Amino acid sequence: MRVKVDRDRCEGNAICVGIAPDLFDLDDDEYAVMKVDVIPPDQEELALRAVAECPRAALSRED
Repeated sequence: MRVKVDRDRCEGNAICVGIAPDLFDLDDDEYAVMKVDVIPPDQEELALRAVAECPRAALSRED
């Protein structure tokens, strides 16, 4: 599983970073970025929670 960040929608709220700091970070422009290409199986639940809780729906799951 992968997660894609839509930079056009991201506001840099960092909800995803708070939920899954091993998977998400903010870049120099304060946009969310992925720290990993493929989500490790033990982190999938956190990744899905971050997707669900993103206030701007800037994250999407890709299988």
